[in-house]
Amino acid sequence: MRRFLPVFGACCLCCLTQAQTVIPWVSSGDGAHLLTQKQAVQMGQQYFTSSWVMIDPTVSFQSVDGFGYTFTEGSAELIASLPKAQQDSLLREIFDTRFGLGVSVVRIGIGATDLSSSSYSYDDYPGDFLLEHFSLDGPDRQWLFPLLKRAKTINPDLKLIATPWSAPWWMKDSSGHLAPDCYDVYAAYFVKYLQAMRAEGLTIWALTPQNEPGNRHNNPSMLMTAEEQLNFINRHLGPALHRNGLAKVRIIAFDHNCNDKAYPIFVSKHSKYVDGAAFHLYGGEISALSDYRSATGKNVYFTEQYTGANGNFYDDFLWHIKHVVIGSLSNWSRTVLEWNLAADPDNGPHTQGGCNSCLGAFTIDPGAGVYARNASYYIIGQVSRFVKPGAVRVGCFSPSMPAVCFRNSDGDYALILLNEGNTSQHTTVNCGRQAFSYLIPPGSAVTFCWQEQENALK
Repeated sequence: MRRFLPVFGACCLCCLTQAQTVIPWVSSGDGAHLLTQKQAVQMGQQYFTSSWVMIDPTVSFQSVDGFGYTFTEGSAELIASLPKAQQDSLLREIFDTRFGLGVSVVRIGIGATDLSSSSYSYDDYPGDFLLEHFSLDGPDRQWLFPLLKRAKTINPDLKLIATPWSAPWWMKDSSGHLAPDCYDVYAAYFVKYLQAMRAEGLTIWALTPQNEPGNRHNNPSMLMTAEEQLNFINRHLGPALHRNGLAKVRIIAFDHNCNDKAYPIFVSKHSKYVDGAAFHLYGGEISALSDYRSATGKNVYFTEQYTGANGNFYDDFLWHIKHVVIGSLSNWSRTVLEWNLAADPDNGPHTQGGCNSCLGAFTIDPGAGVYARNASYYIIGQVSRFVKPGAVRVGCFSPSMPAVCFRNSDGDYALILLNEGNTSQHTTVNCGRQAFSYLIPPGSAVTFCWQEQENALK
C-alpha cells in the first residue's frame, strides 16, 4: 500500500504545547490516519479505566541514539534520478528535525550491499595486501556520498553506522569466510575507509564488522563465526583503530537475528573493544535484546527489518510498531532502523542474488519522477518525529496494549501506544499525579506528546 502525501508542514507540536496539554499523533493500519495530529486533550487528576497506562518518570532506562534506515547505494541512485527541487524536498522530509521525520541515524554499506546496483568493494585488486589501490571512487562516491553530505547539512548531528556485506572478494577463502592470512589487511582496510570517509567530511559514528555473518545467501555476503569475529576484533580491528586514533568509533558486534543470542554474548563478553551488539528480527524473539544486555551489560542496537513488497500496509505497520519499535525500545535498544530507504517499482536496484522483494520506505519511479511513501516510512516516523537523540526511556506499564515512553532532554514526554484490536480502546494514561484519557482507534498507533510540569509529580 503506497501513500502519496504532501511534505509535513507543521513542526512537532509536542515541543510547543503548554503544560497540562497533550497532543496525540495517530497512524492507522487502514490508512485513514497517517501521522495525523489530533485535537489536544487536557491533563486532569489521576484515575483508572479498564484500559490504562502508568508512567513512572522516576524510573529510567537507556538513552536513545536515534532512528532511521539503511541508505543504500541503490537508494541514492533513485533519489538522484529526481529533479533537483524534488531531491531537496525529499531530503528535507527525511532529515529535517523540525518539519520532517527527523531521521538521526543511517546505516550505510562499506562497499556494496545486496541493494546496490552492482557488487563492488573499495579494493578489487587481488593480492593488494598493501592496499595501494584502495579508493572510494565508484558508485558510492558518484551516488551516495553527495546525498549523505546534503543530509548532514539538513541534520548536522546525523550519525552514520557503516557495515560491510563482504570483504573484497580476494580476501575470502573458498568457503566464503575471511581468509586467515587476510585478517590484518582487512583491519587496515577498515582504517583506510574510516580515514577516507573523514576526509570526505563523513565521520563514521559506529561500525559492525559484518552484516548477517551467518547468512551465505546474500550477494555480496561473507560468513564469520563468533570465534572468527572475536579474533578479528580483539587481535586486528580493535588494536588497528586504537593505533590510528580511531578508538572513538564504536565497534558493534553481530548484526544478525535474535534467534542466536550465544554469538553476540560470546563476542561481547570476551572483547574490551566491543561497545554492544546489533540485532535483526527475521528470526527469534525481540526479548533476546534484554537477554543479551543482562548477560553482558553492553549496549543494544536494532539495525534492520524489512517490509516485503508482497505484504500489506495494515499487517506490516502493526507488526513493526509492536515488535521493532516498541519491542526493541522496551528491550534496551538505543536505535531503531528499518531496512531500505528507497526502491523502484520493481524493488530494485539490487545485485544478482540480492533481495528482490524488499519494499523501501519510499518507492521512487525514476521515469515518472514521482515517489510514494510506504509502511516503513510511517513506522519510523511514529517515533523519530517525537523521540529525539538523548531521550531517556522511563518507567511505563500497560497491561492491555504495547507501550513505551520517553522523556526528551528538553523535558517533553513522548508515549507510544498500539491498539492491535479491531475496536476502539478507551485508555487512561497516568503520569505522576496527573492523567488524561483518549479513545484510540482500532488497528492504530498513537504518539502522545506533552511537556513536563514541575509540580505534576509532587
